[in-house]
Amino acid sequence: MSNIRLAPFCLIAACLTLLSACDGPPEEPEADITPFPPVERPVSAIISNQYSDEEAREGTGEAETVLSVLGVEPGETVADIGAGRGFYMQRLAEAVGPEGLVYAQDIFGDVVEDLSVRASANGFANVEAVLGTPFDPKLPKESLDHALLVHMYHEIENPYALLWHLRESLKPGATIAIVDDDRITSQHGTPPELLECEVSALGFVQVAQAPLKDGSAYVAIFRAKNPRPAPQDIRPCQNPR
Repeated sequence: MSNIRLAPFCLIAACLTLLSACDGPPEEPEADITPFPPVERPVSAIISNQYSDEEAREGTGEAETVLSVLGVEPGETVADIGAGRGFYMQRLAEAVGPEGLVYAQDIFGDVVEDLSVRASANGFANVEAVLGTPFDPKLPKESLDHALLVHMYHEIENPYALLWHLRESLKPGATIAIVDDDRITSQHGTPPELLECEVSALGFVQVAQAPLKDGSAYVAIFRAKNPRPAPQDIRPCQNPR
C-alpha cells in the first residue's frame, strides 16, 4: 500500500526535475573566464554591428590594405572574429577562393544567422557562420591560417581569455591581424603599445604594423612564438594612457 501512495509523488518529482532541466539553456561555465586576469583598463560598450555605410567604408581602402598586410592567399582558412554584418567576410571569401574557408564568427545568434543568410545570398559556399562566446570563439583546433579582429578589440570583455582560446585554433605559423584606432579604450580604440602588451602576454610577438585610412587607425599583425601561459600565469598590462 505504501508503494502505491509514493508512486504519484515520485512521478511529480521526476516531472519537476525534467521541467527545471528544460527551463532554459545552460549558462556559460564560470571556468571559461574565472582563471583569467581582468584587463586593467576600460572596456568599450558594443555600440553597433554595423561599422558605417559600406560604400563609404570601401572607399577608404582599409580592407585592401589589411588583407595585403595579412597576406591572405587562395586556399587558406581565415576567421573573421566579431564579423558583424560581414563587410570583411565577403572580401575574405573572395580572397581565399572556392578552395579556402572563412569562419564568420560572432557572439550574437541573430547576427550569426544574418551572416549565414548573406553569405548564401552572395554565393559564398566557402563561408561558415559560427556562434562563439565573449571569451571563446569556438573554432576548430589548429584550423586557421589567419584570424582577423576588426574595430572590436576594445569591446572584448576579457581579451586574455579570448586570445588564449583563439590560439588553440591557429595552425603553426598562423597570424592574427587586429585593426583598431589609436585612441584610449574608453573611446573605442586601443593604443598600439597597449595592444602589443596584451597580445604578447599570450605568447605572441608583433611582426608587422601599418597605418590605415587617415592615420588614426592601424593594423597590427601577431604570430605565436613563445609558449602559451596557463591562465593564472598571465600578467595583465598596465594602461599606458
